[in-house]
Amino acid sequence: MARREFDEFEAVSAMVPSPEGYDAAIAVKPLHFAGSPTFHKVLAGQKFKTALEADQAANQQLARLIGVDAEGQLVFPASN
Repeated sequence: MARREFDEFEAVSAMVPSPEGYDAAIAVKPLHFAGSPTFHKVLAGQKFKTALEADQAANQQLARLIGVDAEGQLVFPASN
């Protein structure tokens, strides 16, 4: 599990179990307020056999993340 801080939020790599395996995800939570994190599945359509594989994929996506907007949504660089 990797963690990054942005202006008002922290983002943490995560995985979400599903009947077909695991999804890579990034959990977002406000830095200065209590509350549950919001999970954002990344790499849509890709399923991983193990939680470790999903977390490693989420770590890679977390490294690409350039920010979290005011509504807590993930911001990635524009693809070419």
